[in-house]
Amino acid sequence: MLIRNQHPDYGTPLEPTDAETLGIEAAEAVERFLSHRPNHKPTPLRSLPALADQLGLGAIHLKDEGYRLGLGSFKALGGAYAVIRLVLEEAQRQLGRTVGMDDLHNPEVAKISASMTFGCATDGNHGRSVAQGAQLVGARSVIFVHGGVSDARVAAITRYGAEMVRVAGTYDDSVAEAARVCAERGWTVVSDTSWPGYEHIPGLVMQGYTAIMREALEKLPQPPTHVFVQSGVGGIAAAAAAYLSIRFGEKRPTFVVVDPARAACIFETARTGRPVKLAHGEPTVMAMLECYEPSPLAWRILSRVADAFMTVEDETAVEVMNRLARPLGHDPVVVAGESGGAGLAGLFTAARDPEMRAMICLDATSRVLLVVTEGATDPDRYRELVGLPPADLASVAIEGK
Repeated sequence: MLIRNQHPDYGTPLEPTDAETLGIEAAEAVERFLSHRPNHKPTPLRSLPALADQLGLGAIHLKDEGYRLGLGSFKALGGAYAVIRLVLEEAQRQLGRTVGMDDLHNPEVAKISASMTFGCATDGNHGRSVAQGAQLVGARSVIFVHGGVSDARVAAITRYGAEMVRVAGTYDDSVAEAARVCAERGWTVVSDTSWPGYEHIPGLVMQGYTAIMREALEKLPQPPTHVFVQSGVGGIAAAAAAYLSIRFGEKRPTFVVVDPARAACIFETARTGRPVKLAHGEPTVMAMLECYEPSPLAWRILSRVADAFMTVEDETAVEVMNRLARPLGHDPVVVAGESGGAGLAGLFTAARDPEMRAMICLDATSRVLLVVTEGATDPDRYRELVGLPPADLASVAIEGK
């Protein structure tokens, strides 16, 4: 399903705080932060001309976040960035002076960070990022996961020294439990979703994601005409849409938000015009996107700058994984996890449907930008769905193409 944005706020300016958090200067601040990370380099931008030709489009480019900071996911940009920013803010408050990245290992700052505990709920990738950020600054991390998070993803988080807490129920239940326990014990909760009175930290998480669009636009031969980005609670979609809106103004590309059909909280919110909490139903294969309640902060942004909202079926997401692993013509191999290719699943769905194509003006001149938000973060699941070991495919993929 695909619908155009009919919200009364559609086309109105972003709120000043959101524009400041996700604008050009904010993205430049993230880039300066990343320059201090020893394993940072821009992730690859892949061109898929054979696939574009098959779908009747002018160009398709994929920003491959499977190579991001050793975590294999775009989430590496959000949680770790927020943790380090929060340590610097607390050090500045306690020391009464300006504190920057170069001061992180100063004994005074290190003592402050060692006294801090960061908690969060996760489906896997966000928790890894928060845990990595805490480890980088010598802080403690406690990560809350629901029953649907695989043992492989839990193990990937514990490698960064995190304490793990299992929570009965869904992702949204783990969010509530993380918030409750952190408040009770005086820990700092680093959530990628917001709630009333809690927007600064989710804003920092989203600010980290602006690096994706900034890097992509530096490498694209021409600006995109269309951008498809998948959504869980809405954070990455809102960050990307806001940055593009500020960067291009009235000439911004058509922005399409893609939800799993089985966990379409942003789509249903757009359809009803207000935040909707969905009942927990049959799990989606796109486990990293299995969220049943949108972030109010993300929705506030998307209601203004997203042009359309759509859902995709699990079968199409798996088809995308297999197509990227076995590409057409001379297109590059791309390793995309179950959720990583959801934006491309949205493009597949729209490009094959004449009514959808017309609704968002997709044609042979369209230049489409997508984000592969994660690689094979659960290798066993990837092998099950694609029939190939991701490590073998990764050796074929040309990083940086």
